Amino acid sequence: MPIPLRGLRTIRTLAGKVDLVAVPHRAHLQIACLELEKARRTTERTSALRRVAELDARLQEIDAEQAHLLQALADRKGQTVEAAAGRPTRRRAQPFKIRY
Repeated sequence: MPIPLRGLRTIRTLAGKVDLVAVPHRAHLQIACLELEKARRTTERTSALRRVAELDARLQEIDAEQAHLLQALADRKGQTVEAAAGRPTRRRAQPFKIRY
């Protein structure tokens, strides 16, 4: 059996096995990218917390307004039952007609 010839593709190199710490500029670049991402995420988090606080406040306002309107309806319903008993209802015998 003949010995296979070695070419450029069969030469073993360490090109892909370089440690990140061995190349300082690469490690510094990765640290800088991580810091930028951390700053972005912190900004996102604070804006999301602010938005949640605004939503909670609006929900409380809605609940208060609903309670106020329901109370006003309950008070009005109690008054209109007494007031409607003494007042006759008005009904028209004929529908409303417009003449041109």
